[in-house]
This record gives sequence, structure tokens and C-alpha cells, in this order.
Amino acid sequence: MLTESSTSTGTPFSTLVRTATEQQHSEAEHSTFMRDMLGGQLGVQAFYRYTGQLWFVYEALEKHSAALASDPVAGPFVRPELDRLASLEADLAYLGGANWREDLVPLPATAAYAERIEECAQQWPAGYVVHHYTRYLGDLSGGQVIRGTAEKLWDLPKKGDGVRFYVFEAISNPAAFKREYRESLDRLPIEGAELERVLDEARRAFTLNTDLFQALGAEFVTSN
Repeated sequence: MLTESSTSTGTPFSTLVRTATEQQHSEAEHSTFMRDMLGGQLGVQAFYRYTGQLWFVYEALEKHSAALASDPVAGPFVRPELDRLASLEADLAYLGGANWREDLVPLPATAAYAERIEECAQQWPAGYVVHHYTRYLGDLSGGQVIRGTAEKLWDLPKKGDGVRFYVFEAISNPAAFKREYRESLDRLPIEGAELERVLDEARRAFTLNTDLFQALGAEFVTSN
């Protein structure tokens, strides 16, 4: 565990978050569900179901954006060019047809994930920030691998319908954007006991994501 002494080393906060979550990040990244889905073993229906679960996560992240925009901690990270909800809805309509909203039911793991994000958004801006970081910077990074694989597996239009969630049209230079984002993280006034609390929440964010993957995996193992 990283402790208060970590702040005295001058290590950037973004680095502390990355190193503190390495194990949880690896577990999420190498989940059986993602391996099987991106390996083409589960079919496009699994991708559709996964996309639907993401809707609840991003609805929780983005419904409080206006209220948090002026918050001194969360405000710098509320960037309209990151918003994903409209793109998710376009993808779901393409993948699921006109009645996609009827299929939109959260798994218990998804509901727990969204609920935790909402709790942080309403009560603890620094906690909200680490959930924001794990999702959006992940979408700009590893999410691009998911997009490219999905396009090939299911013959989806390149950067088009079905994968619009992964296309950040308003961000012309993702590398520069991610660098700026991490610099904003490093400017956060977090230290001492609050630092450890935030790092624990970052670990929790990845664990909640892994729980979602496990629930999806169980669903498709059962159905296949």
C-alpha cells in the first residue's frame, strides 16, 4: 500500500494512481469475458450486451457533469469532448435496432458500479475523478484496441456505427489530451490520508469493472 510518505518523494499523483492499480488493471484487462469476446468466440451479441452495460456507467458519470463543472477538484476534468452517452446510444440503436431500450437492463454488478460513481459524484469529487480517469483515459487508450477488433470481427463500419463510443471526434490529438489530463491530475491538492483514500477508490474502480466482466462472462457461459 502507498502511504502518506509517498507524497514526500515528489512522485506525480498520476504515477501513484497507475502504480497503485497495476494488479487490478491487469485483472480487468485480462478478464475471460474480454478475451473470449475479442477472440471472436462470443459473437456480436456479447458486444451489444457489453455496450448496453456501459450505458449505465456513463449515464452515472455524465448526469452530474453540469453540477461538477464548477467544482475546484472535479471541474478541470469535466470536458464535453469526452462525453460518451450519445455515442453509446447511437451504437446501441445500430447493434440492437429500434427497440434497443427494451434490452437495456443493468446486471447487478453494473448497477453497483453505477451507484458507486453516483455516490462519489454527489459526495466526494476526488473519488469521482478517479472513476472518470479510469474510464475515459482507458477509452482513449485500450478502448481503441477494442474498436479495431470489433470492426474486423463483425464487419462494422470503421470508426462508424457500432463503435462510435470509441471515436473521440472532438479530440484531434489523443496523446496530447491524455498528457494534459495527467498533468491536471498531478495538480490536484491531494495528500496524506486523503491520498490513500483516493488510491483505494482507484483500485475499487478497476475491481468494479472486473466484476462487470465476470457477470457478463457468467451470462454468456450460461447461454452458450
